Amino acid sequence: MAISHANDTTIDSMIGSGITLVDFWASWCGPCRMFGPIFESASEKCSDAKFVKFEIDETNRATPMKYGIRSIPSILAFKNGELVEVRTGLMDEDTLLSWVQELKG
Repeated sequence: MAISHANDTTIDSMIGSGITLVDFWASWCGPCRMFGPIFESASEKCSDAKFVKFEIDETNRATPMKYGIRSIPSILAFKNGELVEVRTGLMDEDTLLSWVQELKG
């Protein structure tokens, strides 16, 4: 499944149904740039979950504040619009895919 890109205006509609992972990141963040290809690869292997990237920048401050994002990358897992878990920091693809399986259970 392709990765979608969200902002403060679109995020709520993107997390409303099913399992959604949202990667909060910034272009200036080294670990975020390292995690990007891992997140993308996992999205191609998991057709039953949505993968969304949310770039933290000057125009997108409300959502990170709402969810208390203090370090990036931070990956938030939602089920039907409800936040169920947060993981912070770089993770490998196997760990990410295992997490998605846990969320489905």
